[in-house]
Amino acid sequence: MKLYSFLLVVLSFGFFACKSEKTPDKLSAKRLTSYVNTFTGTDGPGNTYPGAVVPFGMVQLSPDNGLPGWDRIAGYFYPDSTIAGFSHTHLSGTGAGDMYDLLVMPLNSRFTESLTPEGAYRPYSKFSHDREEASPGYYAVDLLSSGIKAELTATERVGFHQYTFPKDDESQIILDLGYSLNWDKPVDTKITIEDQQTIVGYRKSKGWAADQRVYFVMQFSKPFDDAQLFKDSEKINENSVEGQFTKIVAFYKTSEGEKIKVKVALSSASIEGARKNLEAELPHWDFEKTVDDADAVWEKYLSKITIEASEAQKELFYTNLYHVFLTPSLHSDVDGAYKGADGENHLAEGYNKYDTFSLWDTFRATHPLYTIIAQKETEDMIKSFLSHYDETGLLPVWSLAGNETNMMIGYHAVPVIVDAYFKGIPMDAKKVLEACVASANEDGRQIDVYRELGYVPTGEHHENWSVSKTLEYAYNDWCIAQLAKDLGEDDIAKTFAERADNWKNLYDSESTFFRPKDANRNFISPFSPKEYSKEFCESNAWQYFWFVPHDINGLEQIVGKEQFATKLDSMFTYYPSKDDRLPIFSTGMIGQYAHGNEPSHHVAYLYNNIGQPWKTQEMVRRIIKTQYSTEPDGYCGNEDCGQMSAWLVFSSMGMYPINPADGVYSLTSPYVKEATINLENGKQFKITTENQSDENTYIQAMTLNGAPYNKLTISHQDIIKGGVLHFVLGSAPNKHIAQKN
Repeated sequence: MKLYSFLLVVLSFGFFACKSEKTPDKLSAKRLTSYVNTFTGTDGPGNTYPGAVVPFGMVQLSPDNGLPGWDRIAGYFYPDSTIAGFSHTHLSGTGAGDMYDLLVMPLNSRFTESLTPEGAYRPYSKFSHDREEASPGYYAVDLLSSGIKAELTATERVGFHQYTFPKDDESQIILDLGYSLNWDKPVDTKITIEDQQTIVGYRKSKGWAADQRVYFVMQFSKPFDDAQLFKDSEKINENSVEGQFTKIVAFYKTSEGEKIKVKVALSSASIEGARKNLEAELPHWDFEKTVDDADAVWEKYLSKITIEASEAQKELFYTNLYHVFLTPSLHSDVDGAYKGADGENHLAEGYNKYDTFSLWDTFRATHPLYTIIAQKETEDMIKSFLSHYDETGLLPVWSLAGNETNMMIGYHAVPVIVDAYFKGIPMDAKKVLEACVASANEDGRQIDVYRELGYVPTGEHHENWSVSKTLEYAYNDWCIAQLAKDLGEDDIAKTFAERADNWKNLYDSESTFFRPKDANRNFISPFSPKEYSKEFCESNAWQYFWFVPHDINGLEQIVGKEQFATKLDSMFTYYPSKDDRLPIFSTGMIGQYAHGNEPSHHVAYLYNNIGQPWKTQEMVRRIIKTQYSTEPDGYCGNEDCGQMSAWLVFSSMGMYPINPADGVYSLTSPYVKEATINLENGKQFKITTENQSDENTYIQAMTLNGAPYNKLTISHQDIIKGGVLHFVLGSAPNKHIAQKN
């Protein structure tokens, strides 16, 4: 057994013993929140954080180890043993080192160690996992260097700290606005002491988000005895300080076991906005009530899907469903104010403004899952896209904290919008078409040359990604064509239907792969499909071969039926050699299939499209069993704002959207015994199984609402109507059921 596995067992016993003092024992009550392990993904490449947050919350209050690096992108890395403090904003499962705003840390006279050289990343305390605990909406740790117990919880826009101090005449609570990590750097910070229990200010920073603004109001449950402001490590004897690096230290004399609580409300728009958020969401000082309220909100969201399964399967399922709901993040205040992508303040009227859209990842499965179990949030997300369009003239690509980062490729707000439109999510259809067309016709990101040539040519840039861009632009264009056709805009539909065929322009019949071309329409040489190159986004030609989700039949025809089937088998059996040059994101490898990165995520389901569904059933079950766990290294790649988790949630129920914008889910054998989707229209859609076991991987028969069902797909409309999809499973393939549709 790995060391951290043993520690998690110890942790879980300590956690439930401690939590029983303030909430009902979650194991005995079998609350769904009891199945969530918030430490999953904090080791390995997962890049998640374990701290306190509510679904889609603006605040992600979590510990920072205080050291930079790829492993600490989310601020916390399970193998570490130091904590620098608790900051209020974090990204979940990404490869982007930004956020970490408003670091708070308690200290006292017991802390005498200098654990690393003095500097920007100096950790303030040692900690141990056997004295650390967490559940949805709650985090706690003993700070071993000071003897202080730290507890965290949150509302949507407010972080709530509770520190239990030992007796000490030199206890302190620090707010460090100069603290930064990885890509994040402060530009302008300000702290003002309003009274002995209230400080206000802001932190403006640049990094991946070029213009990030966090305004705050911070209240202490106990008046501080004294406070000292700092600017660039120099003491400032005023009530206010402004500069790039500012800090405040609040001093206390504490008695044994004394609790001091701190509330920190955030806003992207103004200090007064933060004050309104605090007054609206957390007017009291009842920490235990706030923990219970956060747990109740999580219970509500996790209850959107209830399952019958083993305890281990429930832990895996609900840990992943939890991660699905961490992003996008709320960006507007209680009165609707928010900082827009144009740098100006705006008002979200009648909806919640969301941001943190990792669309290159989440358009594939996360957003389709939201259209089933988070329809109101989906409606607000579409309105958030349109507000971004109003502010910039384009839909978001990868937006964060009121900024466009332009990270990754495609214009993947388009499939999210089109999918939601055809599933009946309310929206301004005329405006969304206008926004989609504008984003597809911009001159940046090589879209201009794509329109001219019908493909993106190779270039000198180290991340040219020409093949990947061509394939993804073509798919996005197909989505626009479907929307325009439904709205009666025939000319637009015709133009984009033609553009949707651009994937064919890079198909090379000699190599039977998509191959880069130069601007003169010549294939480039040399070309090795298995090696990573700058022409493929975080992938190789094997992994991107399958990205024609809107025309799988066309891809099969152009390759040839037998060749397509052989290549699909080879995808899972042709393993890289030790000398192959692979991208950093080639993790979770099964042959050339890389489950640790998104372009591969639909590939196992393609056997359904060629009449070999038993292979889909085999491979999906294999991926679930080998690429996921609830241990700290339980993700084989970046969790990526819910995409890795959404794949698991869908696949556990026996379905997945190969084309994320056509409202159709490809079927496989469910991993859980039963799943009930509690729909927002008051109906239920149930997935039930017969003979469910580890050995019984294969579908023998299916019924829908009691009638024989022979399709390998089910439509979104069938799900939303409610009903029961029943699977009879067995240990051997039934090669005669549900042949190719």
